[in-house]
Amino acid sequence: MKKKNMSLLGVLGLLFVILAIGLIACQSGRVAEQQEVKARPVSSVITPDWAKDATIYEVNTRQFTASGTFDSIVPHLPRLKALGVDILWFMPIHPIGKLNRKEGLGSYYSVQDYKGVNPEFGTIESFKSLVDNAHKLGFKVIIDWVANHTACDHQWVTDHPEWYKHDKDGKIVAPFDWTDVSQLNFETNPPLWDAMIGDMKYWLTEANIDGFRCDVAGMVPVAFWEKARTDLDAIKPVFMLAEDEGNTALMTKAFDANYGWEFHHIMNKIAKGEKNANDVFAYYKKNDTLFPANSFRMNFTSNHDENSWNGTEFERMGAAVKAMAVLGFTVPGFPMIYNGQEVALDHRLKFFVKDEIDWKKESDFTSFYKKLNEIKKDNPALWNGNFGGDLQRVDNSNSEKVLAFSRTRGINKILVLINLTGEEQESGLESKSFAGSYTDLLSGEKVLLNTSKEVTMPAWSYLVLK
Repeated sequence: MKKKNMSLLGVLGLLFVILAIGLIACQSGRVAEQQEVKARPVSSVITPDWAKDATIYEVNTRQFTASGTFDSIVPHLPRLKALGVDILWFMPIHPIGKLNRKEGLGSYYSVQDYKGVNPEFGTIESFKSLVDNAHKLGFKVIIDWVANHTACDHQWVTDHPEWYKHDKDGKIVAPFDWTDVSQLNFETNPPLWDAMIGDMKYWLTEANIDGFRCDVAGMVPVAFWEKARTDLDAIKPVFMLAEDEGNTALMTKAFDANYGWEFHHIMNKIAKGEKNANDVFAYYKKNDTLFPANSFRMNFTSNHDENSWNGTEFERMGAAVKAMAVLGFTVPGFPMIYNGQEVALDHRLKFFVKDEIDWKKESDFTSFYKKLNEIKKDNPALWNGNFGGDLQRVDNSNSEKVLAFSRTRGINKILVLINLTGEEQESGLESKSFAGSYTDLLSGEKVLLNTSKEVTMPAWSYLVLK
């Protein structure tokens, strides 16, 4: 009898231990989940308020007009204002190195003098006048900054060869196969940091620009960019855009925005039928674990690299061009227009020689981008970063082929439906919460949605509903 009681007590004790272990494991799981939720990086960067609903516009000065000068851009400013863009990003404006120069006029990204102006474009006075005129119309101006490398004949090569990277034979090296530039070495050169930041400060104080787009930012130490941001903000609040997506640490103390390269490639593959709506939501699910909520990715269907080397958006996206533009303007992020897209530029602009944009071409893309900019500004749900609303998937009966999502900020609610295929699709909402009468902000037409009737969407069509 005693043995039986002991056995029963043993069983009860064992059950108690198992229960305790289970409770501990469950609690540990909850803690792990909480830690996972809290693991999203936090940024201390204070983004200027003027960037909250901004669209950025990239200016290729050399190809912008027949003369390719700063002065010739000024008459275009009212047109760009009417288009609704806010930040003008000028590709590098500095003198281009002559030693090992790439064919013809050379690469903008081979900087011979960070404080100089490319005489091909004008003078420091003409650039300052361009900035002043832009500011009067309400634009902000940022310039391309190439910190990773200089031209092979930059004065630093002679005066401070120790600021550069060398091979085993002591020869200054080039990054990758970029034979017209020399690789700087930021790792053990505090004087280089001071000189580079000093040159950046020059453009804030001398030309009153508003920030920088930083070329191959991930190839330069994060600590440098963090110091640069602190020192620049001490002069005036700046906006910093990193040409990078892989180094998430750049986004916690240094940069407001970076490139949405992965999303760009997803859009290209959607246009080819290789990706679908599931890939869009998978990207944003991952994005929300990698980057701070108050930072934002730059969304684009073209830029100077894509246009010149990989093809125009029409080559890469075909009939999906407008659908992908609507997508880039309405998902979380920060939309960009490359000069000429507003007139349906269907030409690969040459990179190292003169190749002018044809502005005389008539196109409905002008009114299309103007409307997208208006919609973005008028609807806080579509603003940038955590100024706008989160992306919420909306279930529908054709969820892979018809992308459906909503974004909400306060009382402002936007519902977006995009047919991601080159064929007509039917789609029906699965939740009554989205049933009702809407206005399509692009067409102005009324759209009635309910759970009992499917919406017919032509190939590559889109609805931005309010």
